[in-house]
This record gives sequence, structure tokens and C-alpha cells, in this order.
Amino acid sequence: MAPNLYTHQTENVAKTWILMAVFLCIVIAVGYAAAWYFNSSLILYIAVLFALLTNIWSYWNSDKVAIRMARATPADRTEYPELFRVVENLSITAGLPEPRIYIINDPSPNAFSTGRNAKHAALAVTTGLLSMMNKDELEGVIAHELSHVGNRDILVSTIAVVLVGFVALLSNFFLRLSFFGGGNSREERSNPLVAIIAILFIVLAPIIATLLQLAVSRKREYLADASGALLTRYPEGLASALQKIGEYGAPMRKPSNATAHLFIANPFGTASRGNMLVRLFSTHPPIEDRIKALVG
Repeated sequence: MAPNLYTHQTENVAKTWILMAVFLCIVIAVGYAAAWYFNSSLILYIAVLFALLTNIWSYWNSDKVAIRMARATPADRTEYPELFRVVENLSITAGLPEPRIYIINDPSPNAFSTGRNAKHAALAVTTGLLSMMNKDELEGVIAHELSHVGNRDILVSTIAVVLVGFVALLSNFFLRLSFFGGGNSREERSNPLVAIIAILFIVLAPIIATLLQLAVSRKREYLADASGALLTRYPEGLASALQKIGEYGAPMRKPSNATAHLFIANPFGTASRGNMLVRLFSTHPPIEDRIKALVG
């Protein structure tokens, strides 16, 4: 069967549950390490409870968090008629409900989509993107973002915003608490190596969670590029838009690590060319690789 906008929907829904389960396991592991270190099983129970509540809360509210963190405001149809026309036409072509449209007042060309499903999707674009792109390029960008909606990437992305932040917050809390002393029986432990391992895991947990998030994010960008090209049947439009974004290079005014992976391009800027370590911690694959995949 030829690939289309919905080819990977079922797969990505499964990945959403897997991602939530993995984050739950990470939180449980951090809670277990902290419970052992501080000699209190209550810590583990609290960590598990907070992990479950965070998963539930992030499912229903992560889109609102992402929009708020991006400082996006609802778009006015009379002020941005061309944007609304492009979104409406491509939504009809893709068979998707028209998403809520937001504007980010920023000269850097960028955009992102968010929401737990197609019926509750939102699309945000920067003023810089609207001023820089021609019609074909804007259609390419919007098709890319609608592909995230159609492929159901946005649920994974928005949940990751909350869960990665929660793992980092939990680890940071336990690490700070360790400076004030551990459990009552810490002196009685015969193997200090285990304590060192527990502290190391608490420190490394946010890095593990972030790497997991980034790996998933980079793969989704390639898929959304391909799906967007299928939607417009004009891959050169998206390729040209990516070229302009890459040439602009400068970061957004107030980028956030928590929402960086949501955007079509790295909001911290694309001007620098990274080594393997930089690429490992990058939220996006290199723009030149994405352009090559689109037009050869």
C-alpha cells in the first residue's frame, strides 16, 4: 500500500502509550533509588502517584502548556486571511478538522502544532515565517504541521513536554534533598558503591529522558516532511521553506528547551553546524539532510 498521511497513525498511538510507560518506569526507578538512599519507601509511593497523575494531566493539558510557553496568541482571521485560507484548504485536502490558529510575535521563521488529537489540534506560526515565505513555501510548512496532526505525532510531542520536565524536576528535588542528609540508616550500609549508583541514576535520569524525547522527535520530522510533500504534491515548496529557515539561522527571541522539539526547526537557531555530540542533543535533524530527502 502506498504511504499516505494516515499510514503511521496506529503505530504512533502505540508509541504514545509506550513513551508514557517508559517515562513512568523512569520515574519509578528514580523514586526507588531515592527511597533506598533516604531509607523511606514513602518516597517511592509518592513518586509513582505523581507519575500517574502527571501522565493523566499531561494528556488533557499539554497543548495549553505548549501554547502558553510559546507565548502564542489567537490569530485574527481579518488580519491573516491568507494563513487561514491555506490552513483551511490543506485541512480539507488532508481530511482533518481545521486546527485553532495562533501567532507568535517573533521575527524568526518557525511554526509548530500541538494537541492531544485532530479535534483538539492547534497550529502556531511566527510573524517572521509569514513575512518571509511565499504561498508555496507557506503551504509546505503548514502541510508539514498538519502531517504531525494526521500522523498523531502531536500527542507524543506535547506529552513529552510535560513528562521530561517532570523527570528533571523530580531528579533535581531528590538531588537537592541529598545535600541535607540521607535516611536514618545510611551509616549502616555496608556498600557505599550502591549509594553512588543511586545518586548517579538520579542525576542521569533527566538526560536519559531527554535523549529519548530527542530521538523520537528527529524521526518524526523526517516523516512529517515526507507526509507534507505528499499532501501538497510539491516537495520543492517545503524544501525552499526549510532553505530559508536554515539561511536565517538566528534563534527565536525566547526559545524554550521544553518546547523546542515541537517546532519545524530548532528555535535556538540553525546557523551552527554541530559535531556528533551536538547532533545527539539536537531536537531536529540537520536541515540540509531534510532538504536532500525531499528533493534529492
